[in-house]
Amino acid sequence: MKKLYIALTAALLSATIQIQAQDTTKKEIDDKYVENDVVSLAGKKGFSFSTKAGDFLFKPYALVQASATYNRYDDQGLESHYAKNVANSGFAIPNAILGFTGKAFNKVTFNLSLNPAKSGGALLQQAWFDIAIKESFRIRAGKFKTPFMHAYLSTLGETLFPVLPYSATQSILLPYDLNYVIPSMSTGFDLGVMVHGLVNNKWEYQVGIFNGTGIDVNTATKTNCDDHEWLPSLLYSGRLAFMPKGEMPNSQGSPENLNDDKMSIAVSASYNAEAEFLSASDARVGLEFTWIKNRWYFAAEGYFMNMHFTKIMQKPDKNFWGAYAQAGYFITPKLQGALRYDVFDRNATDDGGLLNMPAVGMNYYFFNNNLKLQVMYQYMGRTGHATQGDRDEDGIGIARHSATAMLQFTF
Repeated sequence: MKKLYIALTAALLSATIQIQAQDTTKKEIDDKYVENDVVSLAGKKGFSFSTKAGDFLFKPYALVQASATYNRYDDQGLESHYAKNVANSGFAIPNAILGFTGKAFNKVTFNLSLNPAKSGGALLQQAWFDIAIKESFRIRAGKFKTPFMHAYLSTLGETLFPVLPYSATQSILLPYDLNYVIPSMSTGFDLGVMVHGLVNNKWEYQVGIFNGTGIDVNTATKTNCDDHEWLPSLLYSGRLAFMPKGEMPNSQGSPENLNDDKMSIAVSASYNAEAEFLSASDARVGLEFTWIKNRWYFAAEGYFMNMHFTKIMQKPDKNFWGAYAQAGYFITPKLQGALRYDVFDRNATDDGGLLNMPAVGMNYYFFNNNLKLQVMYQYMGRTGHATQGDRDEDGIGIARHSATAMLQFTF
C-alpha cells in the first residue's frame, strides 16, 4: 500500500511538472480577479503552474508578519485602577497566511487561504470562486471581503501602516449589554454571494448578501428579524467606485506603482439586519477618496453607523461616526514615509467627546520588495468630553502611546 501511495504521488508530481512550472507571464498576472486580497500579484512574476493554452493557472502565495509592540495606557485604560500602565506589549504574529489562487477556462477564478495565526473560524481566512459572465457582470461566492471601506479592501500586505485606523477597527461604546459582540465600523471578511463588475474601466460596482457574522463564523446561524419578519437577518452591502484615470490598484503605496496616476471616489452602504440578535440592526454608510500619483499616496475616508434597537430593547437609536486621512511618499524607491490622522466618535453623537489619534510611520522594502519593514507610532488624545469620567471611559482599551515594528515576507 505504501509503495502504491509513493507511486501515485510521483505520478502526480510528474504530471504537475509537465503542466509547466515556470515564471508567470505578465498577461496572466494582469487579470485582477486572480488577486487574493493578501499579496499583490499585479505586474509581478513568480512561481506558478499553467497549461500551455493558458486556460488554467494555479499560483501559491504566502504572507508572514512578525511584530513587536509597546503599549502604554492611562490608569483607567485597562478598566482597572490596579493594572500596570504597560500591557499588551511584546512580540506577535499578526498573520501567517498560506494560500493559492488561480483561474480556469478563462471564466472562473478561485482563491483559498488559511491563517494559522488566528483561531476558530478565522483559521479559514477566505475561500471563494468567481464566475465571469462578462467583464461588467461577475458572480462571487464563498468567504471574502465585504464591499465596504477602503481601509479593509486594500491588499493586506500593502497597507500604509501595520495597524489599520482605530476608528475602523475598535468597537464602539454602549451603556448597556447586547446579545452579540459590540460592533465596530468595519464589516471585514464574511460568507456570502456578490455580483460585481467593471464598466468602461472607470466604474466598479459590488453588491452582495452575507451572513453578517464576520470572519469567525463559517456556518449558517441566522433567522428572520423580529421587527421585520419578512427580512432575513443578514448583511446587505454595496459599493460604487468612480475611477476617472482607469482601474485603481488595491495598494496603499508600492514600489511597483511609482509611475502611476490613479484616482478613486467611492460610496458604500450596508445594513446588517438584527446584527446584535434580538437587540439592534446596524446601518452603515461610507465615503472615500484615494489617489496614487507617482511617489504619492493619499486617502481620506469617513463612515457613519446607526444602531436601531429592536422593540424588545425599548432604547432610542445610537449614531456613531469616524474618519481618517493618510498620506505616504516614497522618499527613495525603497523608503516610504507615512502620516495619518484618525478621528472617532466612539461614545455616540448624543454624548460629547472625540478620540483624536495621529500617527507617523516609515516603510522600507528589501530584496525586490518581498521583505518589508514597517514602523509606526500612534498617540491617543481626547477632546470635548463633558466630565473626566467620560474622558476616561472613552479611551478604555486603547493605549495612550503605541509603537509597532513589523517585518513582513511575501511570496
